[in-house]
Amino acid sequence: MAAEQDVSRQHRPIRSFVRRAGRLTPSQQKALDALWPEFGVEYAGQALALDELFGRHAPVVVEIGFGNGETLVQQAVENPDHDYIGIEVHTPGVGHCLIAARKARVTNLKVIEHDAIAVLETQIPALAVRRINLYFPDPWPKKRHHKRRIIQASFLELCASRLTANGTLHIATDWANYAEHIDEVFAQSDLFFIAERSEHSGDKPLDRPMTKFERRGLRKGHRIWDWKFERAHPA
Repeated sequence: MAAEQDVSRQHRPIRSFVRRAGRLTPSQQKALDALWPEFGVEYAGQALALDELFGRHAPVVVEIGFGNGETLVQQAVENPDHDYIGIEVHTPGVGHCLIAARKARVTNLKVIEHDAIAVLETQIPALAVRRINLYFPDPWPKKRHHKRRIIQASFLELCASRLTANGTLHIATDWANYAEHIDEVFAQSDLFFIAERSEHSGDKPLDRPMTKFERRGLRKGHRIWDWKFERAHPA
């Protein structure tokens, strides 16, 4: 039995997130019940037909870990010529996002409640996404937890395989150590090149709204790092 448990631990995937126990408010639960058929996409082990999903052909943006969804909805409102897929593991945040989506009357937004890596691997088609957003991911600041950081060489490979030839990967963090880690990981990869990089105090975000996590970091006196990476063309 102990040997079986050891094998199980060895093959258990390293998660870049923790499912935090959050209490659903009545309005969030009501939104999940009523609005999921309109905005929600169930996780399945096969690629989505994106044109059928949105009922049109348009550039697709994928956002990983959208939190409460307010900035995701804002982007969908401000860019009606793009379609948005938001991925989030925390149910209260999904419920909050659905409420905001209904209020804004957006028609170019879908949400998936699942592990983003699994979604990218199985549901997002190859070479189909114009842009991937990863804003303020969990920094896992303790050294022993760095292996849990989502930004690793394998993540870059996965993102590059899903982006179109002119696709971009946008990242932001307010942790200096994570910023160093991000620079190191991308420096060792030939899959992307830096199109823009900015270190600022909340006044120079790169083509994105300010997020709740960003405001929280700024109140703590943190600096903000923003990157826009472009997918490198194969040689």
